[in-house]
Amino acid sequence: MIDKQAIRRAARAARAALGDERPAFRVPASFRALLAPDLTVASYKPIGGEADPAPLHEAARAAGCTLALPYVVDKVTPLRFLTWQIGQTLSVGPFGLSQPTDSAAPVAPDIILTPLVAFDRRLSRLGQGAGHYDRAFAAYPNARRIGIAFAVQHVEHIPTDPWDVPLHAIITENDWIEA
Repeated sequence: MIDKQAIRRAARAARAALGDERPAFRVPASFRALLAPDLTVASYKPIGGEADPAPLHEAARAAGCTLALPYVVDKVTPLRFLTWQIGQTLSVGPFGLSQPTDSAAPVAPDIILTPLVAFDRRLSRLGQGAGHYDRAFAAYPNARRIGIAFAVQHVEHIPTDPWDVPLHAIITENDWIEA
């Protein structure tokens, strides 16, 4: 059985092999169909080669949604989602994250766009390994969980633990994947 760290290494290497010419993301019609005014869409600013959800931010803003980004304190403190507007200046947080200042308003997300290191077709995901998103999914159980990744990050099987929460969908540059 392959372990999670080995999967992370392989998926990061596949993502890095894409180089600077990353595939462009289109906004799937299935994602647009989820959007409505007054919904809150939590997203992220990419680091370390993560897929950039910027086109999804624009679609959510155009639909009248409130945008939010994670605010991280450290490895063990649960992340919070704070309001954010496209173009707003961000502060540098732990792990090289770009995040709103802690004075931004906290919100409860209706949709959580999450970065992935790897995923499988069962909608299992591997993140960075700190558990921030697993805890956020538990804190917001009614939020729609959508992973964002490049197709090269797909693996056949991700071993799961009892605390791992599956996604509702995954967006790659090629596909909208859902159960």
